[in-house]
Amino acid sequence: MATPLVVSEVAKSFTMHLRDGIKLPVVSDVSFSVASGECVVLGGPSGIGKSSLLKMIYGNYAVDTGQILVDHKGRIVDLAAADPRTILDVRRQTLGYVSQFLRTVPRVAAIDVVAEPLVARGEAAASAREKAAALLEKLNLPETLWQLPPATFSGGEQQRVNIARGFITEHTILLLDEPTASLDAKNRAVVIGMIEEKKKGGVALLGIFHDEEVREAAADRILDVQQFSPRKAIAA
Repeated sequence: MATPLVVSEVAKSFTMHLRDGIKLPVVSDVSFSVASGECVVLGGPSGIGKSSLLKMIYGNYAVDTGQILVDHKGRIVDLAAADPRTILDVRRQTLGYVSQFLRTVPRVAAIDVVAEPLVARGEAAASAREKAAALLEKLNLPETLWQLPPATFSGGEQQRVNIARGFITEHTILLLDEPTASLDAKNRAVVIGMIEEKKKGGVALLGIFHDEEVREAAADRILDVQQFSPRKAIAA
């Protein structure tokens, strides 16, 4: 599919149960699409709803109204209405996510953390570990750390493990939530190169980058999330 991700008329609010059920609007009437081989970057100030929007697309947050359509194994799935089992299958096969924070099972070696998404998709463990090693080397993580659990690593080292884990699969859609936030300039450049490789491979990418240099290098276009903010409309 030339356009594997379509977001149509999505709205989201949070209910503040400890404050008499007050509803806090997040976004309203969000509509856009991401084409294969394109990187769209969500822009706008902090607190405007960028990360919430990524979490809605990934299925972590429910939406109030609208559709989130993905091309999953040749059929269109509306993630806004899908059951949990379908969402998990979409994540396994179609929709990848790189967050700001690494969450892993304790005491599992970094190389196995990175290889796990391939193993979950049926690839042999030895082959998956070879690919994981190649990515960790590309991201300049010392080989002496590969057999250690990432919980013992620095923030930047953990983030490199997180990036390798997110990029190792052949997902057709990839969500990026501040993947370079903890990285130095050398490794930010590596990630920019990895994003370019994904684009050349036809992956549709949707990301958030607060680092202006990374944002300008990665983005084919920037989508201003402020235009979807109900709070802005109320203020106006």
